[in-house]
Amino acid sequence: MFCSVLKSHRKADTYLYKPRETALDELPEDLVQLFTPHTEVTVLHLTSERKLARLSGAELIKRLNEDGFYLQVPPTEQDLLAMHRSQQPPNEDDA
Repeated sequence: MFCSVLKSHRKADTYLYKPRETALDELPEDLVQLFTPHTEVTVLHLTSERKLARLSGAELIKRLNEDGFYLQVPPTEQDLLAMHRSQQPPNEDDA
């Protein structure tokens, strides 16, 4: 499956993943407004094994097939803190 990734000019760090063959005007009106204007950032060849920053290729394919799109929004401060903590080596004092 090929997927287009669009970047919103209206909302920072907001991306829309959609099947390559799907026209923007076929998606919900709220998304069309949020992504008009937009920049097509890239086209991805998706496979179940592909790893993406926030989800697996299998999960993205599932969402594209079920919903017709995937909206990626910036993580909240809480999400960023949890991500930072998960990337830190274990603290020896905690053992």
